Amino acid sequence: MASEERTQEILKELRDAVVNYDEDKVVEWSNIAIDEGVDPFVATIDGLADGMIEVGDLYNKKEYFVPELLMCSDALYAGLDILKPAIEASGRKPEAKGSIVLGVVEGDVHDIGKNLIKMMFEVAGWTVYDLGKDVPLEKFLEEQLRTDCDIVGLSALMTTSMVSMPEIIKKLKEKNPNVRIMLGGAPITPEVVEKYGADGFAQSAGTAVDEAIRLIKMLKEEEMGK
Repeated sequence: MASEERTQEILKELRDAVVNYDEDKVVEWSNIAIDEGVDPFVATIDGLADGMIEVGDLYNKKEYFVPELLMCSDALYAGLDILKPAIEASGRKPEAKGSIVLGVVEGDVHDIGKNLIKMMFEVAGWTVYDLGKDVPLEKFLEEQLRTDCDIVGLSALMTTSMVSMPEIIKKLKEKNPNVRIMLGGAPITPEVVEKYGADGFAQSAGTAVDEAIRLIKMLKEEEMGK
């Protein structure tokens, strides 16, 4: 077992390797993490995923652009290829694992944020049904009914494409009152969530999974209270 100090060093190396889109380094340190007894789930969340959150911040600050983002994603997935089997072998089950349908609403083709959130859910061991970008209203309904997912994540980066969200939310709730709807994207605020009748919002890729777990727990508590 690695000491606490050594564990922190390994996590920092994993984060830095993702941020610097250094695939070889990510592979090297993922293997070191396993060899030295670092919990592979911790290495994934506090190493790889933390690095990717930093990458998202750099992108938002316009210090990184799409090519860097894609190379960082490749580095992250190279690490996941090593750490995911180790997580499964350890029998570790992330808390409140669920399923989510994700998509960018019709009229919007900005999917960087959605892709980051997708990665976070995959890292946490969720089942992700990714509808992509410019997704028509009907597609969200069809996919939710087909998959019976716990959460539907709607993303919009433009205020012009946000306007279709209330209609999607209303239709989803009519079909399945238990589905929980999470919004994401730059123009989304707590006020918008309340006004549109959604259940929560992902302030950033880093908080999306925690928010989804919170929504599922609320739903389970409501069901138990009935």
